[in-house]
Amino acid sequence: MTREDAESILTEAGLAEDETFPLLEAAIACAIHDYPFRDPEPVRLLAAAAAERLSERIGGESPDDALAETMAADLRLNGDLLNHDHPGNTDIIDVAERRRGLSAALAVFYLDAAARAGITAQGVDFPGHFLLRVETSEGPVALDPFSQGRLVLPSELTRRALRAGLTPHVADRLDVLMAPVSDRQTLIRLQNLLFIRAIRAQDYEMAERSALRRALLDPEDHRPWLDVATAREKQGALTGAMEALARARGVDDPTEVHRRMSLDRVRLQLN
Repeated sequence: MTREDAESILTEAGLAEDETFPLLEAAIACAIHDYPFRDPEPVRLLAAAAAERLSERIGGESPDDALAETMAADLRLNGDLLNHDHPGNTDIIDVAERRRGLSAALAVFYLDAAARAGITAQGVDFPGHFLLRVETSEGPVALDPFSQGRLVLPSELTRRALRAGLTPHVADRLDVLMAPVSDRQTLIRLQNLLFIRAIRAQDYEMAERSALRRALLDPEDHRPWLDVATAREKQGALTGAMEALARARGVDDPTEVHRRMSLDRVRLQLN
């Protein structure tokens, strides 16, 4: 698969409704978009094995236990504690090979398996750490895919929220802390992380690619195009930056003034 093929898949995924969003294939396309011509079949094989094993476990265990045991114990998918900043931790193809990754990347396998096995699970865009929300007969519970899929108790959610800087009033509200996000937003969270890492490393080509993927995955959001423009400007690609700003300007939003200022700044550099 080429980078252009990946962009076509992401464009199509961006047009899909949330209920039919192709999470696994879109995640594969994101990985190929960064490093083309790799074999994605191990990802699909691992996902299929996860769904099969989870389906076998469901009858005798609660949904959350079955999901955690399948992914962390049977398939050995866990967080990379020793090399947290390893670039492969955010790449779904590398994660399938190494069985290690960050929460948002591991969550792709959890969510795909749950959907195939009939378990209701969604991502939780928790501050600083991506979690999963799994529906059980006793209500929703939070799982941490980075820590062997273990259960995160409400008291720990509150402590984590306070450490992340949330106010006590918000940190005590489980409905807020466990608010689910769509599969699309789960994958966008992963691309956001890649963008931040790339900017810090001054790898502006990678930053541009991650921002472009966000733009393709959510075509109604103007913000990724602003990040594309920033990354292109850092590379000296001013015409491309202006094109990205024009795409952002096409979305009606209160930040129109900011976009115009960015466009004017780039235009001045061209003149």
